[in-house]
Amino acid sequence: MNFIKKFWNKFKRFPGRYIVMLLLTAAALDVIIETLARHSLIKSAAFVLGHPLVALCNISLIFAVLSLALLFKKRCFATAMLSLIWLALGIANGVILINRMTPLTTKDFDNLKDGWSIIGNYFSTKTLIIVIVSVIAATILGIIIYRKSPRMSQKPNYKKVLATIAIAIASCFALITGGMKVGILDTFFYNLAYAYADNGVPYCFVITAVKSGVDKPVDYSADRIEGIFKNNELGKDKVYEPGNDDNTSVSNKPNIIFLQLESFIDPMLVNDVKYNKDPMPYYRKLMKEYSSGYLTVPACGAGTANVEFEVMTGMSVKNFGPGEYPYKTVLKENTVECAPYDLKLLGYSTHAIHNHRGAFYYRNKVFANMGFDTFTCLEYMNNVVKTPKNWAKDQILTGQIKDALKSTKGQDYIYTISVQGHGRYPTEQVITDPEIQVTEATSEEQKWGYEYYANQVYEMDRFVKALTDELAKFDEDVVLVMYGDHLPALDMTEAEMTNGSLYETQYIIWDNFGMAKEDKDLMAYQLNADVMKRLGISTGVMTKFHQENVYSDTYLDDMKALTYDMLYGEKYVYGGKNPYKPTDLKMGVKTIKIKEVVQVGEKYYIKGQNFTEFSKISLDGKALKTVYLSPTLLLLNEEVDPEDASRMKVSQVEKNKEILSTTE
Repeated sequence: MNFIKKFWNKFKRFPGRYIVMLLLTAAALDVIIETLARHSLIKSAAFVLGHPLVALCNISLIFAVLSLALLFKKRCFATAMLSLIWLALGIANGVILINRMTPLTTKDFDNLKDGWSIIGNYFSTKTLIIVIVSVIAATILGIIIYRKSPRMSQKPNYKKVLATIAIAIASCFALITGGMKVGILDTFFYNLAYAYADNGVPYCFVITAVKSGVDKPVDYSADRIEGIFKNNELGKDKVYEPGNDDNTSVSNKPNIIFLQLESFIDPMLVNDVKYNKDPMPYYRKLMKEYSSGYLTVPACGAGTANVEFEVMTGMSVKNFGPGEYPYKTVLKENTVECAPYDLKLLGYSTHAIHNHRGAFYYRNKVFANMGFDTFTCLEYMNNVVKTPKNWAKDQILTGQIKDALKSTKGQDYIYTISVQGHGRYPTEQVITDPEIQVTEATSEEQKWGYEYYANQVYEMDRFVKALTDELAKFDEDVVLVMYGDHLPALDMTEAEMTNGSLYETQYIIWDNFGMAKEDKDLMAYQLNADVMKRLGISTGVMTKFHQENVYSDTYLDDMKALTYDMLYGEKYVYGGKNPYKPTDLKMGVKTIKIKEVVQVGEKYYIKGQNFTEFSKISLDGKALKTVYLSPTLLLLNEEVDPEDASRMKVSQVEKNKEILSTTE
């Protein structure tokens, strides 16, 4: 004890004592952050001790931020607040990894509004109350620390402080840059979950902030882009001109439907989990009878929008920044050539359908930049049945797809996104007397999670049967491409998967006119081009590219170069100008109309058609208190000036109060 006391007394007189304390705090924070990410102190310690240079880079990054505390007189308080930022990052990442298999990135902060809208689907009221109480307690603790924290008697020597901070930042930069050059730290994240596990949470999180978009190829030029295509694949002058393609007629072409099934995989691919019967008998039957195979997708446990992006554009999201959603970055302001635009050139009408919020991932805006004519989302649907976890069941989509097919006289392209299979999956029994029962599992929590999931898959399988039964009777040719968007967030590992992959789902190409069966495994960004090739369609730059260059030695590099050129570069492939304009996206296939405004006493009723529970009477762009009575009747539940009654309209208002559309 005397030794410790003497050491402490000497340490207190040591000029660099606060620097040492900051380094120790940074090291402690790194261990805590990694423990929260791995949900294990033992695994965290093994990572830090087993990869000391990687850990040093992460500690230096934390230390560089903590060094800013030297600028303040109340250094203890400043250190506590800066530490709290890192701690909050670690806690948020740990919580997210409980609910999905992809770690926290800076891009998730773009999703805060979307995330808040579905937070009730993931956390109980009790949990949310605990979180709120914890935030309040942390705020109170911060105030106490501020008041109790000692204040320096003299002003900090800012020259020395700034020099120290500069050294901390420079050291951090040198360590990380050196680590990248010698291969200790990865610079390209093919798999975010693995990257965080191999490189540490602080480093990876920061990298997701500084890297976005597609890097410019070192050899980027007009000749480089033109050289990708041979034999006049693009037309004269090696420039693609939409509309002057070799497929300008839609005669004898079928309606084309893509059905992206949320978190849909074969539950029987998971080792050590057994069921009383097959959870997807019909889908399995179709895989034997129609073209099928494994589909490698870019997401695991989450990331639906990126799978959509790859399938429709033929571009790989791996070429974008780590964790980036192009829907939330480049596509918010720019159009992109993709399947809807390509097929519109052939006379197709283009529709998107999703039984979830229209504003989620900005789809209500982005789909106009992807060539869609209509977008029917949850806010335009009636008689929606929900799962026990409050997601819309997919059975509603059969009628929505039929409505889209019947809405036009010609051929239709329909991209449908389901939501029923979405997590969070429960760890206790939720479904009583389930159709699918787990008969063998490694734990009670696993049993109930998989049993809930398998029953959603079973219902989705029945939905697929109902849909194909209806399409089989349709009096026009139809091809239906079905696949799961990613694995469910059930904390799976590759070792637990029969096929050894966390990034493979299964696709089927069903039709009602007798296409030949041709099985193969595909990447998500190849799926559209492969389907179009089977239908004799080669319209579009990326479609041509994948159809003609898939076996090229420079295939992946060429795809990245094309992606850069089409979205960020000089657009050499189009002759220097983006030829695609945003569409006038119509929300909902069915038109919402007002037929009559009726006053009964002091109440106003609006009679019309195609109202839903999201229909609100509005005045001058403001949604008013409305009672939904039926698809043809709404009641105004607040007072308005009688002179304004004739100007009332009906708006579709989503959960976060955003108006999606308003009657004319």
